[in-house]
Amino acid sequence: MNLFDLSGRVAVVSGAAQGLGQATVLALADSGADVVLVDRNRDGAEQTAAQVRQLGRRALVSDCNVSDPTAIATLFSQVDGEFGRVDFLGNIAGDGLLARPEELTIADLQRVLQNLVVGRFAMCQEAGRRMLAQGRGSIMNIGSLASTTALGRGHIAYSMAMGAVVQMTRELSTEWSHRGVRVNAVLPAQVMNPSLAERIELDPTLESRFLGGIPAGRLGQPRDIMGLAVLLASDASAWITGALIPMDGGNLAMNFGGTPGHKPYVVPPAK
Repeated sequence: MNLFDLSGRVAVVSGAAQGLGQATVLALADSGADVVLVDRNRDGAEQTAAQVRQLGRRALVSDCNVSDPTAIATLFSQVDGEFGRVDFLGNIAGDGLLARPEELTIADLQRVLQNLVVGRFAMCQEAGRRMLAQGRGSIMNIGSLASTTALGRGHIAYSMAMGAVVQMTRELSTEWSHRGVRVNAVLPAQVMNPSLAERIELDPTLESRFLGGIPAGRLGQPRDIMGLAVLLASDASAWITGALIPMDGGNLAMNFGGTPGHKPYVVPPAK
């Protein structure tokens, strides 16, 4: 009995050209799934698709704009024609922005909400309709610790959107689980990607500040999603739904005043 076998299943993954999306695609394909790779960076998605095909799996690449519900509907029509089913959705892509709350424009806020909330919901809705019709399926929304704790540093629009993604996950799970469709969210802390690497290069103190809140002693890497993605796509997680799963090296568990164990500390002398 192989609970993690995804042979014969079809996964749709957004953000497939790099980072968490690419790692998710490769993990699913390695476990047997055929994959629909969605990314505006079509060349990058095609490179990932080539690795999927080397594993002997089928791959369909789309540069669908995942903030546009009309484009998303077209994407899933293409999936219907190519595969005829959807078993897993990795809802990963979506852009945010940084701005001080007093300077954030309503237009920018609406754009972030469109990217991260409306687009994510449209992806869930299209995948969910197909999963409900077949009586089974699993959705993994990528959220953030910013959905449950405040980050500051200009994250107001992003945090508002991630809070909505978390509640969307809970509501969809409540509505759909009894019909065979599970919906969960993974909440990463800081995971290395080109944007974060650029920010760290501009501010050499940033990485050490992040690490001060991560007991595991390192930033996240895209590969850290791989096991979770296979778990949530597979029968091994058959009774896991509506869950918010931190992927954070212990960040959420640690009190603000806590000290990671890898840092030296002084034990008071016995009295």
